[in-house]
Amino acid sequence: MDSIPVPQSPGALPPRGLALAARAATAAALLLVSLLLPLPALAVTVERVISPHGIEAWLVQDHANPIIALELAFKGGAALDPAAKSGLAEMTAGLLDEGAGPYDSQAFQQKLEDLVITLNFDAGRDGFRGHVKTLTTHRDTAFELLRLSLTQPRFDKEPVERIRGQILSGLMRESQDPNAVATRRWFETLFAGHPYAPSPHGTIGTVKTIQVGDLRAFVRGQLARDRLMIGVVGDITPAELVRLLDATFGGLPAAGAKDTIADTTARATGGVTVIDKDNPQTVAVFGTRGIKRDDPDWYAASIMNYILGGGGFSSRLTEEVREKRGLAYSVYSYLLPLRHAGLIFGGVATENGRFAESVRLIKEEFRRMRDLGPTETELANAKTYLNGSFPLQLDSTTAVAGLLVQIQADDLGIDFLDRRNALIDAVTLDDVKRAAKRLLDPEALTIVAVGRPAGM
Repeated sequence: MDSIPVPQSPGALPPRGLALAARAATAAALLLVSLLLPLPALAVTVERVISPHGIEAWLVQDHANPIIALELAFKGGAALDPAAKSGLAEMTAGLLDEGAGPYDSQAFQQKLEDLVITLNFDAGRDGFRGHVKTLTTHRDTAFELLRLSLTQPRFDKEPVERIRGQILSGLMRESQDPNAVATRRWFETLFAGHPYAPSPHGTIGTVKTIQVGDLRAFVRGQLARDRLMIGVVGDITPAELVRLLDATFGGLPAAGAKDTIADTTARATGGVTVIDKDNPQTVAVFGTRGIKRDDPDWYAASIMNYILGGGGFSSRLTEEVREKRGLAYSVYSYLLPLRHAGLIFGGVATENGRFAESVRLIKEEFRRMRDLGPTETELANAKTYLNGSFPLQLDSTTAVAGLLVQIQADDLGIDFLDRRNALIDAVTLDDVKRAAKRLLDPEALTIVAVGRPAGM
């Protein structure tokens, strides 16, 4: 829900990667159907379904295709990892589909493959997510396998050590990835002493110390009904879903361990940190304090950032830094609303000798937006894009189910899809100027660069 993608180095797939690749090939027909026959964009009715035991899910019925997608999330995520066990949430996520109940790892994976069921998990700083997709004919089995993975994970020795090895290999690759190295240091700098500082991936040292008891404690403490959000889309009725909700999730603990994470403000004090690496280019991330999703200025800030650095080739940063001067291979910014802090985050990649000039221009564009704001034309174009492109994101049952969960996580209300475009349209030029003055301080822009930038 909040993770920053880290490019993976090419190479041979690890054992788990081979298994996932085989399952992906088997599921190709299911994926093709779900992509070629998507839900009509935004033509959805969201229903609140509550089971007798009080388990709530948001449902969008679509009986045109024999497919059901379920997305779930537990609030918390990697930020709740003990400091000495960072990476615990991610390791748990990698193991829940590696054997549960009566099925060892091979049998569980074979069951998924035979029935063309997708079931997997991932963890970010603020959430632990699960993903299920199944043909309607295998619905009950898919939900039963989900139940087992959440309530009876086996954590057998072979898959535990195999997944640990894959995570450690990933961390080794990450240590050679300039973007990943810069991002890790940036979070450590801006959130020193806070649970947001460590990477959700953990470190080689912490991942090596994680034991089966830690994995079981995570499941008991974090995968609880009071943190659970569910979105379901597809060929299922409310009555059918009600029965499955209690059967699947009723065995989870009613309440999880106490969430002690405090709201915080990123310590964006400006300056450039250089991590030496013998590369012909410098890869850097930059950012400053932002706003959380529930801030009244959210929509004004979203439009501001789209114009500044979020609009791809139409953004000011791309136009000034890349197109006009050819200084950077890429440059971008986006709003990153975490549960307990808000950020404006961006990145740039440029030749070592042109990094200083790129930074100067990025700061200048932050300053120009803060002092002058956007033009009426930029505002109108941003609204057109943000409203027009939104339905294109909802091109599959999985995408819509994921959005239902995100709307719940952000506490936006079940009618958000009906209101969303109007909220964008209501933003005025003065609103964007106010948000820019509030949020954009070029001198607070904190930068971590990996490479050998000249003059820094």
